[in-house]
Amino acid sequence: MNPHILKKPIITEKSIHLASTQNVYTFEVDKLANKQQIKQAVEELYEVKVTGVNTTTKNATLKKTGKRRLFKRIERVKRAMVVLKKGQTIDLFDTYKE
Repeated sequence: MNPHILKKPIITEKSIHLASTQNVYTFEVDKLANKQQIKQAVEELYEVKVTGVNTTTKNATLKKTGKRRLFKRIERVKRAMVVLKKGQTIDLFDTYKE
């Protein structure tokens, strides 16, 4: 398993709600990673059984910043929503519930 496939978990109000109600966990992943690699990485790192993986890519954008309002490029981001087997959880997301 490549340790750089999973970059970081996405901790937002929506992702915490999905984790607590539908057992779906969201991660930012490497741009070139495919669903099989993501599934294998989550299973090995968190020792859970993954039943499904959905991915989405947000394209790069330009954002105005600073006093002179210069454009700054925001990189392309790939996210993976991982569905776990019923009854299994990832402890990292449990600390943010409630």
